[in-house]
Amino acid sequence: MKSAILFVNLNRNNAEELSKEIKKELERRNFRIKLFTFASEQKFNPEDNYDLAFSLGGDGTVLYAARAMAFSGAPVFPVNLGTLGFIAAIHPDNWLNVFESWLDNNISISKRLMLEARVESGGSNVKKMHCLNDFVISSSGKKMLRLNVFTGSGEKAVSIGQYRADGLITATPTGSTAYSAAAGGPILDPEMEAIILNPICPFTISARPLILPADETITIEVERIQRCGVILTVDGQETLTLEPGDRIVVTASSRPCSLIASDRSIFYNALKTKLSWLGVNNA
Repeated sequence: MKSAILFVNLNRNNAEELSKEIKKELERRNFRIKLFTFASEQKFNPEDNYDLAFSLGGDGTVLYAARAMAFSGAPVFPVNLGTLGFIAAIHPDNWLNVFESWLDNNISISKRLMLEARVESGGSNVKKMHCLNDFVISSSGKKMLRLNVFTGSGEKAVSIGQYRADGLITATPTGSTAYSAAAGGPILDPEMEAIILNPICPFTISARPLILPADETITIEVERIQRCGVILTVDGQETLTLEPGDRIVVTASSRPCSLIASDRSIFYNALKTKLSWLGVNNA
């Protein structure tokens, strides 16, 4: 018996009705079903492994589902109930056709890099977190942060230098169209293997975005002297308060996120629409 979990954003029109339809169809096919619905705060830690995760909502729901499935590696089936998205691509009226194509191994699977952050405080690991879009270190007030950044580890660690900025974004190619793009970062093909390091409103214009190899280790150290509080935000949805002296070690996750029917052509069509690239055909 296969198993599936449904992440259902009740703030989206028809989400509840569609979840019932999908649940009924999957049960008819002898799937074991777990239903997770939410309307505001999302708190779910899966206790079991699943063969498939449905995301009923917009891109934000996909981000949540991807993080929840990070340890099991279950593919995400992103049904779009929001506006035009970069990630959620399956039309609700067409979900069954796509699902049957997936069962027949006849549908595109987009492998997306995810990042892992290990927060170290006082020499101990505080928490391990995953993201599909980005990790953002920012201030809790209107003051600039002081962050020391290194690449590599051990004797091979290289200091990039000190960032004095409103914050620092560490983004995946999937997240390159999100906060990083708004902060002047580059847009990357979503299936690339790379990490974007992008300062937010740096004190000096010489602090530019960097694109680093996906196998690189990035260590961000919160300097002990700060003029405000420091916050780590994950995919714009989860937050963790950081203390002076904390270190955030960012690496590629051991498991990519597998998105069903969310290939590069869908990404580029969404990109052209959102950025109003007129004169570019849809071929």
